Amino acid sequence: MNELTVIGLGAADFEQLPLGIYKKLTKAQKLYVRTLDHPVIKDLTAGGIEFHSFDAIYEKHDTFQPVYEEIATYLMEAVQHEPILYAVPGHPLVAEQTVQHLIEAARNGQIALKIEGGQSFLDPIFTALQIDPIEGFQLLDGTNLTMDELNMRQHILIAQVYDEFSASEVKLTLMEKYRDDYPVTIVTAAGSSQEKLVTVPLYELDQAAELNNLTTVYVPPVTTDEDALRDWTTLRRIIAVLRGPNGCPWDRKQTHESLKKYLIEETHEFLAAVDSEDDFAMVEELGDVLLQVFLHAQIGEDNGYFNLEEVLASVSEKMIRRHPHVFGDVSAEDADAVVANWEAIKRQEKGESEEPLLAGEYRVDSSLQTSYNYQKKAASVGFDWPNADDAWDKFAEEWQEFRKEITEGSANSRLDEFGDVLFTLVNIARFYKISPEEAMIHANEKFARRFGYVEQQVKASGQDFTAFTLEQLDAFWNEAKKQEKGE
Repeated sequence: MNELTVIGLGAADFEQLPLGIYKKLTKAQKLYVRTLDHPVIKDLTAGGIEFHSFDAIYEKHDTFQPVYEEIATYLMEAVQHEPILYAVPGHPLVAEQTVQHLIEAARNGQIALKIEGGQSFLDPIFTALQIDPIEGFQLLDGTNLTMDELNMRQHILIAQVYDEFSASEVKLTLMEKYRDDYPVTIVTAAGSSQEKLVTVPLYELDQAAELNNLTTVYVPPVTTDEDALRDWTTLRRIIAVLRGPNGCPWDRKQTHESLKKYLIEETHEFLAAVDSEDDFAMVEELGDVLLQVFLHAQIGEDNGYFNLEEVLASVSEKMIRRHPHVFGDVSAEDADAVVANWEAIKRQEKGESEEPLLAGEYRVDSSLQTSYNYQKKAASVGFDWPNADDAWDKFAEEWQEFRKEITEGSANSRLDEFGDVLFTLVNIARFYKISPEEAMIHANEKFARRFGYVEQQVKASGQDFTAFTLEQLDAFWNEAKKQEKGE
C-alpha cells in the first residue's frame, strides 16, 4: 500500500521554513498543496518545485466542509497509484480539517498515512502577543463559532477569519457576550517579516483593512466581573462572594426554608410580565428567578450536600432520558404522544408499585395547583371524564348541591360543597388547558389594578369611601375597565 505523507509548510514565510521540511518538499515524487495562498509557495515555485493545488475545489462549493471532504477523497484515490506528499499551511494537526478526514480513513484501514512536522501558527502568535498559554487559552474556528464555546476568562484565538464576511459573523457572535467596544487584536502573518498586530474595538472587527488566510483574531481574557456580566460563571462568583466570610450578612444567613417565599414571589412576578407581554420585564424577572436558583445551589454547596453542577447534571440527564423521541429512537407524532411518553418514563423511574400515584403532587403553597396536579395525574391512568361536557355537567351538579347547603346545611357542609365546586372548576380548566393558578394570579392582579383606580378616584375627590354609594364606586370600576380596553 502506497503511503500518503502529510507535511506542514509552517505559519509564516520561507525564512521560517525548517531545512528538513524543505528537503522533503524538493524530493517529493508527487506533491500536492491544499492552497497556493501561502507565503512559502512563491519561493518554492521559484526554486523549481512543482505541485498540484486544490484551489479550484474552493470555487465549487459555498461552504468549507464539502471542500475538505472532496480534497480528502481525491488524495485517498490518488495514493492508490503512487506515494504522495501533501503539504498544508501551518502544522498538519492544528486547524486542518482535511487531515482529520485522512486520519479517519487511516483508522478504517483505507490508506497508509504518515504525518510529519511543521510549525503551527500558535507559537509565533503567542510570541507576537506575548502571552503564556499555560494561563489557559482556546483555539476556535471562526467559520463555526458559537457563543456557548466562549470562555471569557481565558485567552481566545479565533482562526479562519479570512475576509469581511467571516469577521462580521465572528463579531456578532462575540457581541452576544462581550461589550461592543471590548478590545480585540487582529494578528496577521505572525512570525514573518509581514507580521502585523492591530487592536480595535470589537464593533470595528469587520472593518479592518487587512483580513486574509493568515489572520487570527485574539480576544484577551476579561479581568473584571463587569466585563463578564453575560457569563454564567460571573453570577456564580457573585453569589459565592455574597455568601462568603466577607459577604452580605443577609445573604449569609439565608436557608432553603427562608428563601421559599422569595422564589414563589419572583415566579409570580415573572408570570405577570408574561401576561403583560413585556419582554424587558421578563428579562429582569427571569433574572430574579435565576438568582433564587443560584442561591439555593450555593447554600447546598456551602452545606456540603450538593452543588450547581449536580443540579445541571440532574436536569440535563432528565431531559435527555425523557425525550427519547429527540435523543433516541422513539417516535412521537404530536404533543399528546410526547406527554404520554413523558408520563410513562416518569412511572418507570419512580416505580408505580413503590408509592401512591398522587405522591409528590401536593403543593403546600397552592391548593389550586395541588387540585390541578391530582386531577392531571389521575387522568394519566384513565380516571377522567371522556370529554369536557361531562365536566360541565359535574360542575352544574356540584353547584346545585352547594346552593342547597347554603339554605339547608351547616357551616361544615357548606365548606365541603364549595370545595367540590372549586374542584370541578379546576377540572374544567384542565380540559381547556388553562392553568388555574395562573388564572387566579391574573384575576387577583386585575382586581388590584382596577380597585387601585377606584381608590385613586375616591382620594382625588377629597372624601373617603363612605361618601360614595356602591353604584358610584362601580362606575369608577367600569371606567377602569374601559381604560384597559382602550375605549
